[in-house]
This record gives sequence, C-alpha cells and structure tokens, in this order.
Amino acid sequence: MRVLLLGGTAEARALAAELHPETAVISSLAGRVPDPALPVGEVRIGGFGGVDGLTRWLRDEAVAAVVDATHPFAARITANAAVASARARLPHVVLARPAWPVGEAIVVDSDLDAADVVVERGFARVFLTTGRSGSAAFANVDAWFLIRAVTPPDDVDLPPGHELVLSRGPYHYADERKLLVDYDIDALVTKNSGGDMTRAKVDAADDLGIPVIMVDRPRLPAGVSTVSNVIDAAAWVRAL
Repeated sequence: MRVLLLGGTAEARALAAELHPETAVISSLAGRVPDPALPVGEVRIGGFGGVDGLTRWLRDEAVAAVVDATHPFAARITANAAVASARARLPHVVLARPAWPVGEAIVVDSDLDAADVVVERGFARVFLTTGRSGSAAFANVDAWFLIRAVTPPDDVDLPPGHELVLSRGPYHYADERKLLVDYDIDALVTKNSGGDMTRAKVDAADDLGIPVIMVDRPRLPAGVSTVSNVIDAAAWVRAL
C-alpha cells in the first residue's frame, strides 16, 4: 500500500520510521528549508501544483491514502490535501499535534495582530519567533527585535532594529531562559505550534514574567479526520 505522507515535521519523520518498511510511505517536503532533516524511505521535494496537480499526482502514483503531518500553520497544503483526497476518493487524516495551553498569553489571530499588540503595549525588546514569513508584519514597528528563524526571510522588509539568529530546534529551557535574560527581552511573540521542540521559550518567558503574544493556529478544514500523535496515526494507516 502506497501512502503519501505530507511532512517536514518531527512527527512526520517519526511516523515514516514507525511504518517503514511494512508500508510504502512517500514523504513529501515543501522544499523551503535547505538541507532538511530527511525521513526514512522514499522522499519527494517540492509542490504539486495546487489542488488539481495534487489530485492528478495521487491518481498517477496509485496512492491509497494520505496522511497530513505538516506544520500546524501550513494551512494551504492542509486545505489542498483535504480537497484533493476527497476528489480522488482516498482516506485522509491530519496528524494535528496538540496546541500549547495558552495560560496568560495574549492570543491573537495573525502576525499583524501581534504587531499591533507590540505597539499598543509599548514593548521595546521583542523575541520574535514566528518564522521567516512572519517577520514582515513587524517591519514598521518601532521596537528592537531578536528574530529567530530556520532560514533567512526572503525578500521581506525587516524592522530597522533587529538581530537575526538562524537556528533549528529542539531548544532547551536553560538556554532559552538565558537568551531572554541576556537580551533583556520584554515580550515574546510566537505561534502556537504545539509540541516539545520549541515549547521551552514559552515556559522560560512565563517563569520570568515576560508577556507572551501567541498567534492562534488556523482552523482545520471542516470535516477532516484527525489524530493527535504518531502512534494513533500509524494505527490509522494499519487499519486500512
């Protein structure tokens, strides 16, 4: 049985390893990150050409099921996969890692809303961790930003006052706490990505009394089936 696994996350790599070699898993990566961590088994890199392209690809490759284990904020591919799977009449499930508890965080709907909060609250030194595409919303904000991303923003205006740090998780509590203190950070802006790889910054900020501005994750397409962990996703595939 051939299964398309939309990946690029730690959960996707773990699921590919869990199913290998009993299931022919084709892991698909968007190709936006240079030198990505690759899963075991067959890997394809790049887009499909929207819903129509993905639908054709699923049929041409005789795929039997689709597992979407992309990042919680990869809304476009998640929406396309739901529609294409329905058109191809294939079983489809989303591996949706649980969101972080928001606690005392200021929850907003978008990067632009987060930028508005920074301005309204008068934060001066902000740790910005919304990824390379999220930095543009803060280009005209009069504050200093420590911007952390896996790859540099492409053709995006950055705030005049900033330092760019390129790194990839997992991150650890002691290091995150030291970073917040050393840079005299007075606000953290993050997406509610969930998972353990990047949670430490939120815990450290909470313990230091630093306000957290958290961008809420986009809603999943209506009617999709979901599982919350790798074991349940593997069980879903095996049950087919």
